[in-house]
Amino acid sequence: MKIHLLAFASAGDALGASEMEIEMPAGSRVADLRAHLDREHPGIIPLWPRLAVAVDGRVVTPEEPLRDGVEVALLPPVSGGSGEPLCADLVDSPIETDRVIAAVSGPGRGAVVVFLGTVRDHHAGRPVAKLTYSAYRSMALEGLRRIVTDLEATSGLRAAIVHRLGEVPVGEASVVIAVASPHRAAAYEASRTALERLKAEIPIWKREHYADGEAAWREEEPLVGANR
Repeated sequence: MKIHLLAFASAGDALGASEMEIEMPAGSRVADLRAHLDREHPGIIPLWPRLAVAVDGRVVTPEEPLRDGVEVALLPPVSGGSGEPLCADLVDSPIETDRVIAAVSGPGRGAVVVFLGTVRDHHAGRPVAKLTYSAYRSMALEGLRRIVTDLEATSGLRAAIVHRLGEVPVGEASVVIAVASPHRAAAYEASRTALERLKAEIPIWKREHYADGEAAWREEEPLVGANR
């Protein structure tokens, strides 16, 4: 199928054109188009933390399906804004930690705190083989963005949260939180706040798969605001 791609400002510079036609296999998603662009135009890779992707005028997630003739636009931050958009995402593949860090780093922020939540090989004395995460995707993404917005109310602070969904093997990261600030104390505090709010507020569920073949959902506390 044919995709009509528009790339504005710095995205167009990275691709060497502001408009192009791209052939993609049937059934492709935005994530597949992104992978294609990474291979053909590596200069676009550092820009992804700053870009929004719109399909036919609607901002979408990487899992958005594409169809023949669709128009996809790569949207850098608009001029007049901060130049640094919120970074909150849900992904279905390994988290690219360097991209999360790049989304918050800057010459005026001397402290960057990165939290990686990885899958342990045991829980309550039982060997764990892997975890599976599921989410109410639209509500979870909105909640992550809300946390980032609240954290960034602190002057000079930048935050990014990316959570992985689906199957996550032992040792791999299920969540990456990056916070950057002019001073370390604010960065440490914001990182901890982000994690505690994520656990309490965001509709993401975890299923543990044990080495003996059994599995169980880990549902321990109701979401903040839920009926008790």
